[in-house]
Amino acid sequence: MQEWITNTMNTLGYLGIGLLMFLENLFPPIPSELIMPLAGYTATLPNSQIQVLPAILVGVVGTILGAIPWYYAGLVLGQQRLQILAGRYGKWIGISGEDIEKSVHWFQKHGAKAVLLGRLVPGIRTLISIPAGISKMPIVPFFIYSTIGTIGWVSLLTYAGYLLGKNYAIVEKYIDVVSKIVVVGILVAIAAFIGYRLYKTSRK
Repeated sequence: MQEWITNTMNTLGYLGIGLLMFLENLFPPIPSELIMPLAGYTATLPNSQIQVLPAILVGVVGTILGAIPWYYAGLVLGQQRLQILAGRYGKWIGISGEDIEKSVHWFQKHGAKAVLLGRLVPGIRTLISIPAGISKMPIVPFFIYSTIGTIGWVSLLTYAGYLLGKNYAIVEKYIDVVSKIVVVGILVAIAAFIGYRLYKTSRK
């Protein structure tokens, strides 16, 4: 897998990064935890054609484009039919009925902001588009939340690879812990903001 990712990126450059991130959202077994850190590391090499900010940009675009098919799959097919299809054919793309059920539970627990938070959580980030579609979340908020979350995720991975250099591959080992810390931080910030607004309202 790592060799294929490296060859694709070396051959196609930015297009390869965007294509890999697009495919990563369609087929969860392809790990963004290797794609974007490798892009960050490549940017450190002498005479490299890859730079960090353009790599982040194409990574975000590829991710958002890859989220669209799953959103419309949820919107058109619904949870029950998707879980049946995942039970029959999911092994070919690495998605099970249980994965879909978990993503729906995540969405029900966190509401629309689950799309933003879900982009930061391995195992959820690729699938969070499905419950958004199932719940008929409006497409504009879906894109906004997806883009914000994706920018955070892709930037984190890319800069981690840039800073770690040749050791970029260890990002995959530790990213689950880091992403959970980021999610907790966002939830605390949201809770603090809501608390502040409630306090200001009560003082009026």
